[in-house]
Amino acid sequence: MSGFLGLRTTIYAAPDLTAAKAWYTQVLGIAPYFDEPFYVGFSVGGFELGLDPDLTPGIGTPVAYWGVSEIDEMYNRLLELGATVQEPVQDVGGGIKVAVVRDPMGNLLGIIENPHFRIG
Repeated sequence: MSGFLGLRTTIYAAPDLTAAKAWYTQVLGIAPYFDEPFYVGFSVGGFELGLDPDLTPGIGTPVAYWGVSEIDEMYNRLLELGATVQEPVQDVGGGIKVAVVRDPMGNLLGIIENPHFRIG
């Protein structure tokens, strides 16, 4: 039996798929690689950020933290683009900083600046 290999995809609720696609295209600075009426997928640093119009945003759902190089800059950019504060930027020790915002569709979007993280 093999074990977990690591995160591959995080899927967010997108009741208005057109609006969600436009917002994430602006946030990520890239177009989706997969764009269908039932699912939109972005390739982000080798991982997938997906948008599903059949999901409903909810409280208590898991939070995926996306790596960023400058958390304060990205946090402010997300707020400028219409996200709202869930948890402001905080230093959690060891040079690691995290924050969580709620995207315009109501999903929790985590960001993390972690100088120790290495893939592989």
